[in-house]
Amino acid sequence: MKKIDAIFPADRLERVKTILYPLNIGGMVVSHVRGIGLQRGELKHKEKSFFELPKIKLELVVRDSELQKALDLIIEATQTGRTGDGKIFVSNIHETVRIRTGEYGENAV
Repeated sequence: MKKIDAIFPADRLERVKTILYPLNIGGMVVSHVRGIGLQRGELKHKEKSFFELPKIKLELVVRDSELQKALDLIIEATQTGRTGDGKIFVSNIHETVRIRTGEYGENAV
């Protein structure tokens, strides 16, 4: 299993959720965050100071077999080719437990 952390502009959230829906993902966490990336906020303001831009952090866990499809869909929904499109991080998940049922592993995703 893999955990995907995707950080992207807030105005793309609905498109991401819509495009991921057919994958039948068991759930996701959506957080409103602020951050500084390569653009340093300069696309919104021409001053050369550092400040955080509003972004969405989307967290989801997928089966290994679903990883590439999920990544492709997130990229499709967020990519404009301009600085500020965001980042995606992928990490290994060693175990998952569904608290309600006590299920472990992929059955708990």
